[in-house]
Amino acid sequence: MTQRYNSVSMNKEKFTVYIMLCSDNTLYTGWTNDIAKRIMLHNSGKASKYTRGRCPVTIYYTEEFETKQEAMSREFAIKKMSRESKLKLKMNDGDNY
Repeated sequence: MTQRYNSVSMNKEKFTVYIMLCSDNTLYTGWTNDIAKRIMLHNSGKASKYTRGRCPVTIYYTEEFETKQEAMSREFAIKKMSRESKLKLKMNDGDNY
């Protein structure tokens, strides 16, 4: 898993960018500071309109960041990628989900 932490930072909260695989084989990208809670919310239909009708969803890929801004920037970059490029992210990171 890609981790970008500053060892001097006092902020222990981590921000995770994730790609979910939906039941209709589409991908959904987002960010959160609590990945377990976010998965539960997506699968209960309470996280986004997009995933509401595409449950169950499973985590396909994650990256962790030290700041919310870094996570939001990475989410934006991933959302601009093609599906093929998103699928390749997992293949390039052996420690991932």
